[in-house]
Amino acid sequence: MADDVRTVLITGAAGGLGRAFALGFAERGYRVAVADIDGAGARETAGLVADRGADAVAVTVDVTSVESTDEMASEVAEFGGGGIDVLVNNAAIYAAVTRSPFEQIDPAEWDRVMEVNLKGPWMCARACSPYLREGGAVVNVSSATILSGSEQWMHYVASKGGVVALTRVMAKELGRRSITVNVIAPGFTLTEASHGLIEGAENYGVDRGALKRASQPDDIVGAALFLAGPDSKYITGQTLVVDGGRQFI
Repeated sequence: MADDVRTVLITGAAGGLGRAFALGFAERGYRVAVADIDGAGARETAGLVADRGADAVAVTVDVTSVESTDEMASEVAEFGGGGIDVLVNNAAIYAAVTRSPFEQIDPAEWDRVMEVNLKGPWMCARACSPYLREGGAVVNVSSATILSGSEQWMHYVASKGGVVALTRVMAKELGRRSITVNVIAPGFTLTEASHGLIEGAENYGVDRGALKRASQPDDIVGAALFLAGPDSKYITGQTLVVDGGRQFI
């Protein structure tokens, strides 16, 4: 493996936005580690990455587990020639989250959403930290719902708001090693999960944006590539909203 080839680890990459990230990084010449609790889906994504001529490895991981995330980080570092250049924390519970008034949210579901969506990014970053190369990057995926305050989704919105907070702390601590840590906050994006969540998803919220079209997964990929690459090496602790201008209309 060439020493100048960068290695990216993407969690939650069995499908949807995570798969789009994996393919986007592959096309930019990265070695791509595809991680997901759905091992079969991760292997399918890795196969698609390999079809684009990039080195790929699939890893089955539970992002809430110390043992599982530690094993993932060690395996990916070996795949990357001894280190990891970029971590994209994308794994999250999304379509399976029950929408209900905050008074009616099941506390068990609240805990599960927080465990995956908020604890998960911390666990993955914690495990990968010893292997992150100087000048590397962490890209955490939040959601534009933290700005809109999407109703009947308090546990999801709160978990994604927490991602912004942990990012700012992580940016200060990893900044000592010249590693940047930033957030992407996508708006409603047409993934498989989104189509299953809302009927008529292709038209949802389009009239509220400055750009009058639905967001596709590829619309979010460019932000991740930018925050992972050299053009953003002096940007850290920031949140980049990618929603076609819906939050300022």
